[in-house]
Amino acid sequence: MDLEIDDVDRRIIKEYLEDARRSYREVAKRVGVAVGTVLSRVKKLEAAKIIKGYSAIIDYSKLGYDITVVTEIVVSKGKLVEVEKSVAEMPGVCAVYDVTGETDAIVIAKFKNRESLSNFTKSLLKMPYVERTNTHVVLTTAKEDFNLPI
Repeated sequence: MDLEIDDVDRRIIKEYLEDARRSYREVAKRVGVAVGTVLSRVKKLEAAKIIKGYSAIIDYSKLGYDITVVTEIVVSKGKLVEVEKSVAEMPGVCAVYDVTGETDAIVIAKFKNRESLSNFTKSLLKMPYVERTNTHVVLTTAKEDFNLPI
């Protein structure tokens, strides 16, 4: 379902990106529209899967996830989707992308310790159709924010 979004929709989305706990009433006040307008616009944005859910922004390092990795995976021809589905279900995996270039997929994952990372890497290498991996350990996170300007 393609939905044309206008400035009001963008402003509503921006409000929820800043704080997903805001009430319809608070968003309406901030955007300058009626509460019913916010309610109907949000329902349309949800139906169109533009708003896919609501969540908190967590500082995972404060929960002990001190290791972030970016892993490149080379997969046997024709089996990429199968491998990606399996990898996406593994503990610690935050994102899975199939990409262009010398590798077939990129995985971003977080771990509490080297043992968890080691188990993850070994599990990848044991998977059928995974030919090889190349894991990069993140030393410093300069930016980690998937919210883009709307």
